[in-house]
Amino acid sequence: MAQRLVLELASTIRHDGDGGVADDLDTVGGTVRWLQGQGELLAALGPASGPLVADAELREGIVGVRRAVRALFARVVSPDPPSPADAHRLMPADQALACLNAAVARELVAPQLDWPAEEAPAVRLLSAEDDPYVRLIAALARDAVDFLGGPEREQLRACQAPRCVRYFIKNHGRQEWCKPSCGNRARVARHYERTRGAATGEGPAVR
Repeated sequence: MAQRLVLELASTIRHDGDGGVADDLDTVGGTVRWLQGQGELLAALGPASGPLVADAELREGIVGVRRAVRALFARVVSPDPPSPADAHRLMPADQALACLNAAVARELVAPQLDWPAEEAPAVRLLSAEDDPYVRLIAALARDAVDFLGGPEREQLRACQAPRCVRYFIKNHGRQEWCKPSCGNRARVARHYERTRGAATGEGPAVR
């Protein structure tokens, strides 16, 4: 399922399959692989004016935007619990807001109407920025601002399935988990707790 760029960025923090948490942006190489995997979403940013060289500075810039995004995602889902991946070390909300707004402000853009014959009109952004690094960081932050300031924000949830650390958009009224496998895992955990509770006389510990 296609995701917004901001959700893909937040999801670079994920369960590693062995009970821990993995970070897809932990290294420069991992950051390169993630960027390569976002081809369609990044294409919407328009052509860069120069080559984008992945290095430690680029990785740190992307990680900084991600930290701000995940801190504000935690604020959105409150009072429900946030993702357990970084709930213990979230950036303060005011600092996260300042980080996103500063990143967006680094690139001056103007909306342009593009309307080919016999096609639907579309809006593209014309950038006055030549530095592809600045353009990328600003675009990531801009998508976060657009999402957090729009109605889709109200459907953001933190998946509460065992071991999952993802945020997701709730697409229908009964959706509780980010994907079917998380739902299956949660139901198995609930069944186990009910069975154990019945055997010991204790109440269930899992929702």
